[in-house]
Amino acid sequence: MERPSTAINAQSGTGETITVTDALGRTVEVPKSPEHVICSGSGALRYLTYLEAQERIVAVDSIEAQQSKYDARPYALANPQFKDYPVFGEFRGNDDPEKILMLDPQPQVIFKMYSTAGYDPAELQKKTGIPVIALNYGDMVNNKADMYQSLRIMGEVMGKENRAEELVSFFEATIADLNERTADVPEEEKITCYVGGIARSGPHGFQSTEPTYPPFHFVNAKNVAYDPKNLSTAEVAKESILGWDPQVIFVDLSTTQSEDKSSALYQLQNDNSYRQLRAVKSGEVYGVLPYNWYTQNQGSVLVDAYFAGKLLYPDRFEDVVLEDKATEIYTFLVGRGDEDVGRNVYDNMLNAFSIPAFTKLEV
Repeated sequence: MERPSTAINAQSGTGETITVTDALGRTVEVPKSPEHVICSGSGALRYLTYLEAQERIVAVDSIEAQQSKYDARPYALANPQFKDYPVFGEFRGNDDPEKILMLDPQPQVIFKMYSTAGYDPAELQKKTGIPVIALNYGDMVNNKADMYQSLRIMGEVMGKENRAEELVSFFEATIADLNERTADVPEEEKITCYVGGIARSGPHGFQSTEPTYPPFHFVNAKNVAYDPKNLSTAEVAKESILGWDPQVIFVDLSTTQSEDKSSALYQLQNDNSYRQLRAVKSGEVYGVLPYNWYTQNQGSVLVDAYFAGKLLYPDRFEDVVLEDKATEIYTFLVGRGDEDVGRNVYDNMLNAFSIPAFTKLEV
């Protein structure tokens, strides 16, 4: 079931089109401010939600329709209606062109994140006759330019240019606030810390960490696992953790999904070697929100950063009430300015797992 790609399919009701250059350098003609779109791949619908244009989707990928015991995606928590949409393909960009062609109304644009997954954007465009815009997700530490480019491309297509700039300004201002509070902490006063149980495509144990863990990076914390050569999640050697012997340990609570011996919390509670760590002996072990959930949830990164800052340098964050700051962040990113939505998202995130986030863990 295939139809040729034509300019007619790219037109809006008025026939007006614009031309954009996507993340792959492809020139794509799309309708001006389309009414009907779909978002393919990890994080694409999150960015559309950040841009306050999520009501223009006509279908979702399979992850949005799933009923799950655990969910730590603020954009989805703020939009439970996503579960009621038709499904156009499997999650992580494994689209089904036939299902897309059966949608009514038809999407006028397909935003595709992580373009190497599933159909190549050009092939998907050829099979459906619908313009496909490839995007790079990026992040807030090492690939900020990609993140901002994607928000701006989507903003240009959706007629949300001003909102895209507001988002960029918000991220820049929030990161700057975190940095300015802690930039002059003397090196000898910095508390050593480690985060374990970092999620990546599911839960992992205590040796799973992030060498450039953004919450630590933003508050200039001394991450014992820091490695500028490794910019993603990594499994570190148990011997390394024991040698580092951090003063404070953070645990990504997504690990508790395992509910068995592969959980970081179980390992801290039962492994005799880990029992000798000074943070475990002193009870300085804390649960934090996971943010690698269908790729990075930037709001949760920032909330975790404020928690880490308050814990490690309380005098520098004494004016910050974590609940209020988290509500402010989620309200801006996914709540359309409605504080009740932001607070509800935070409450749901706080209690998404069997143990509340931002509390001392029993080890």
